[in-house]
Amino acid sequence: ADSIGRVIKCKAAVAWEPNKPLVIEEIEVAPPQANEVRIKIVATSVCHTDLYHLLESMHPDGFPTVLGHEAAGIVESVGPGVTEYQPGDKVIPLFIAQCRECRFCKDQRTNQCEQAWRATDRPGVMAPPETRLTCKGKTLLQFVGTSTFSEYTVVNAMAVAKIDPAAPLDKVFLIGCGVSTGYGAAVNTAKVEPGSTCAVFGMGGVGLAAVMGCKNAGAKRIIAVDINPDKFEKAKVFGATDFVNPKDHDKPISQVLAEMTSGGVDFSLECTGKVEVMRSALESCIPGWGVSVVVGWTDLHDISTRPGQLIAGRKWTGSAFGGFKGRDAVPGLVKAYLDKKVKLDEFITHKLTLEQVNDAIEMMKSGKCIRTVLNVSPE
Repeated sequence: ADSIGRVIKCKAAVAWEPNKPLVIEEIEVAPPQANEVRIKIVATSVCHTDLYHLLESMHPDGFPTVLGHEAAGIVESVGPGVTEYQPGDKVIPLFIAQCRECRFCKDQRTNQCEQAWRATDRPGVMAPPETRLTCKGKTLLQFVGTSTFSEYTVVNAMAVAKIDPAAPLDKVFLIGCGVSTGYGAAVNTAKVEPGSTCAVFGMGGVGLAAVMGCKNAGAKRIIAVDINPDKFEKAKVFGATDFVNPKDHDKPISQVLAEMTSGGVDFSLECTGKVEVMRSALESCIPGWGVSVVVGWTDLHDISTRPGQLIAGRKWTGSAFGGFKGRDAVPGLVKAYLDKKVKLDEFITHKLTLEQVNDAIEMMKSGKCIRTVLNVSPE
């Protein structure tokens, strides 16, 4: 408790500039201000959106930053006005806040939040204007308001979910992004129906979670689509019934799927963040009632299709964090894991330390891992 109210010096992985390895530095983490929570990060992971910011978007105004947004930890201290959390609470930081007051938070149809936009509304920057992190006299941006590649971070109290003290943090950190995002895209956004046929594009962590969501929703046929055949065995574990590798076919994947399903799938989920795959996913849907959900993030290109695809009755929509209102839903997802209703352990293929974050990035780039847990601090 001697750290309360003081600056904490700790280790973090700093992205000084785009497209360069992260550097392990000693950084300063200021005490939490009003309505903020300082968290000791126990476990975190690299998610594709971290790679996107570092290697694809490469927006110069988005650096230097501390990446990381999929994590779990323990409250170290709280700022003035915070009553919901106490030191010692197990928590998951949220990259989409839930203020509970704005018109979006009060509407059951969405998990968007006017407060959440402050964390990401500056195009390419992907960080709020204020930050509690500094290094070598320089301000470090807090990536999507979380910055979990650090032993400590400070998060707005609206962007924290308090979870069951029995939860193993080195597993439930997955609920901080990948699993919730894919799982919720299937059950909340697509609203997959029992007996339906689904296609999921991209068998990374998010896509596999989408497969699990389709299965839990009662889909009878779940087609996994990926250009890496090594992913099929993993996809089966989560409930995939078929596997299609676009490289095995000389016709468009939408045509292949239409032929497999007598006209197209009822639901498709795009989990790669590539606009051409988004188009394929839409066009793989059956006309009349097919629903295609865009889950993978990119902000670099437009999406396109012929209007006839939509006029025929397909619906094209998108999903952020699986449509879950974070503070309300995350504790329930943790409970679902503890009750064995949701799988988490099966996503974790490698275990490293924060110092090995660049190895985790390389493994994700090459498709050698699903999720690599970075053990930051002991629980």
